[in-house]
Amino acid sequence: MAKKLLKQIKVQAKGGKATPAPPLGPVLGQAGINIGEFVNQFNEQTRERMGQIVPVIINVYDDRSFDFVVKVSPMSRLVLQKLGKDKGSSKNRTSFIGTLTKAQVREIAEEKMPDLNAASIEAAMKIVEGTCFTMGVKVEG
Repeated sequence: MAKKLLKQIKVQAKGGKATPAPPLGPVLGQAGINIGEFVNQFNEQTRERMGQIVPVIINVYDDRSFDFVVKVSPMSRLVLQKLGKDKGSSKNRTSFIGTLTKAQVREIAEEKMPDLNAASIEAAMKIVEGTCFTMGVKVEG
């Protein structure tokens, strides 16, 4: 008999460095998940993405078992990583924090493509450009 899905939890944690401490521990504890087991599995799967923010969707079943899907880092984090900055501009129309080339935008779009609702890489690039605009990042070309 198939397991019944009780909850679906969406969290973000540092890749390879997840701990049972807040904010992850309380969320998992309320769902009835074995926190230590999740942390070990998560850290093992995300070891190559050490220190990056990694979104995770956790499915919790009626027998208190779980599985999870690791997603690509948020697009804003990918843009900031390309620029080497910590945060975006607070005044996106007047002050800019940096400039990306079309090639860099394409790289971000290709990396994020599995999580996007875009039919082509060009459509994904437009999504990336929109994110850049809201963060105060210019795109050349």
